[in-house]
Amino acid sequence: MVFSSLIFLCGFLPITILGYRLLRVVSGGKQWSIVLCNAFLLVMSLLFYAWGEPAYVLLMLFSILVNYLGGLLVGVFQKQEKQGAAKAALVLTVIVNLGLLGFFKYTDFVISAINGISGAGISLLKVALPIGISFYTFQALSYVIDVYRKEVKVQWNPIDFAMYVTLFPQLIAGPIVRYADVEAQIAKRDDGVEQFCNGIFRFCIGLAKKTLLANQAGKLWDLISVQADTLSAATAWLGAIAFTFQIYFDFSGYSDMAIGLGKMFGFDFVENFRYPYQADSITDFWRRWHITLSTWFREYVYIPLGGNRCGAARQIFNLFVVWALTGLWHGAGWNFVLWGLYFFVLLVLEKKVLNKVLEKTPKALRHIYALLMIVLGWVLFANEDFSALKTYFTALFGANGGYDAQSLYYLLSNAVLLIVMAIGSTALPATIGKRMFGKRNGEGKLLAQTVWSVMLLILSVSAMVADSYNPFLYFRF
Repeated sequence: MVFSSLIFLCGFLPITILGYRLLRVVSGGKQWSIVLCNAFLLVMSLLFYAWGEPAYVLLMLFSILVNYLGGLLVGVFQKQEKQGAAKAALVLTVIVNLGLLGFFKYTDFVISAINGISGAGISLLKVALPIGISFYTFQALSYVIDVYRKEVKVQWNPIDFAMYVTLFPQLIAGPIVRYADVEAQIAKRDDGVEQFCNGIFRFCIGLAKKTLLANQAGKLWDLISVQADTLSAATAWLGAIAFTFQIYFDFSGYSDMAIGLGKMFGFDFVENFRYPYQADSITDFWRRWHITLSTWFREYVYIPLGGNRCGAARQIFNLFVVWALTGLWHGAGWNFVLWGLYFFVLLVLEKKVLNKVLEKTPKALRHIYALLMIVLGWVLFANEDFSALKTYFTALFGANGGYDAQSLYYLLSNAVLLIVMAIGSTALPATIGKRMFGKRNGEGKLLAQTVWSVMLLILSVSAMVADSYNPFLYFRF
């Protein structure tokens, strides 16, 4: 993983940026040059995916073809006022997309469930999960559904559509970029010097989050979690907090990198995180965490089911469906289903019971409540084996004692890291940054950003070279 990351940073990315900028210069920045640049980004994105998943490039191309043709058929039938045929084309496209996602991601999960219930002993297919399939499937579906809703125009250019689906900055781990969010940018976008420099700065911030914070938190979590059967409560909570920080800095760091890379090529991707650990309720948390996924499920599942426009019982059912699917989207495991339903219960409780209580509760206490529920949720998420999950939960609540010398050792050894991560997960660094850069003019701001970008890049690359521990948690989704 470290070697691949360095190849990306030192090889693939510079070549892609140089090729893109040369095309823009040679074409004189004229509008038709975007067509060439889109084709170039498509080729480079396919090479990027083939580098990591050569066997599944054909699967991706098939997905692109299905959704491109699906969008065309829906648009043509609607133009001919054949609404029934348009709906049939949409349904068929959705079935193919979800069928591919279901086969590659959930077949062995379903077989294991059948075996567990019936004792059938059916052999697992052991199908390898294509990296990023959940992300690009949802992106492609958003296009076809929005064409059916007449919220976007049909994309007749297959190269532009394929580029949208495969665009490498957010291909592997999001954010989920709906077609409606970038429809205009595919044909015309600002990829000037200031946008490019802003992109580099945002990318370096994300890379630093990943290498300097997430990886270090992950090592602490790995060290503690393997000792679950002997952990004191204090150490178990420290491990859970470490994972809480790891998954945030890992995923938000990758989102920052994707948004930064998008800016380098003129795209403005939507924000995916808004300081979720500052939330003062679970409802607030899910307005801040993985925003593009929450938006996708709201727009394409919750609202079509009736949303909150129906009776209380139906609204609860709609939430149940959304959160069961949210859990399954994250992984083919019962712990992910349990994780999704855990948040479903909390959200229903807040909507129907706790909201009035929380409104009267001091903000600090609301924040503590939210963080406690969030940390417990991440323990569910992290332990895919139910026996390990049970062991860890019992440790959290004192099965092996409340405190020991190991607790103090881990706390003191990682105190600086924990403080930095606690501050880094709030809006404080961004606020300080705005004050620092906001006082400068255009050139002064770019210079300051460049200096900070170089510093963060050097520190991040040094950390990657010195440490082989570099997992990306969200690659599997």
